[in-house]
Amino acid sequence: MHLDHTHDGASAVSADARRPDGSRRALRIGLGGPVGSGKTATVAALCRALRDELSLAVVTNDIYTREDAEFLLREAVLPPERITAVETGACPHTAIRDDISANLEAVEDLEDEVGPLDLILVESGGDNLTATFSKGLVDAQIFVIDVAGGDDIPRKGGPGVTTADLLVVNKTDLAPYVGSDLARMAADAKAQRAELPVVFQSLRTEAGVTAVAEWVRERLAAWTA
Repeated sequence: MHLDHTHDGASAVSADARRPDGSRRALRIGLGGPVGSGKTATVAALCRALRDELSLAVVTNDIYTREDAEFLLREAVLPPERITAVETGACPHTAIRDDISANLEAVEDLEDEVGPLDLILVESGGDNLTATFSKGLVDAQIFVIDVAGGDDIPRKGGPGVTTADLLVVNKTDLAPYVGSDLARMAADAKAQRAELPVVFQSLRTEAGVTAVAEWVRERLAAWTA
């Protein structure tokens, strides 16, 4: 059954919010974005920020490898049984938007094996600005871009930039070195997204993933209300 997406603040409503046994299933949040934008690093930072207060797990997607999952395992952000990988064998769009069966199986297996879970993060393989998640797979989507990709990315738009529940502009510490204008990016993002939220972050600063983690907490609070 497909989920009912909304964009009104922290709301998260689903027609299939419960598992077959009647228990509430985990909130599923997808993270997409271009190659090298910092999706896996953001997932790792979120795990570190939330693991002491939430029961969470991660599903990663790569075309032919388990590289992102292996990075998370090396970083020991969660116990190994809480991290699983899907090898899509094709464009990452296929597994997160079109044929989502492998990802659905992965999230359901995690809930069966290590549940009950509060949150499952589903990371897409790196792709372009058109990457979006099926509403049958995730309840909310974070789209990650980075300043090194060019400060014209928000202006160019694309479904990931314009419709994601949260847009993250990552690696802001690099802006002076790559000539990116953060104020321009903020204005362009506002023009593209209206009231949808945007977070500027650098995982190398003290604030790090704090704002994104707080957004996740708000979504989870709405999900469990």
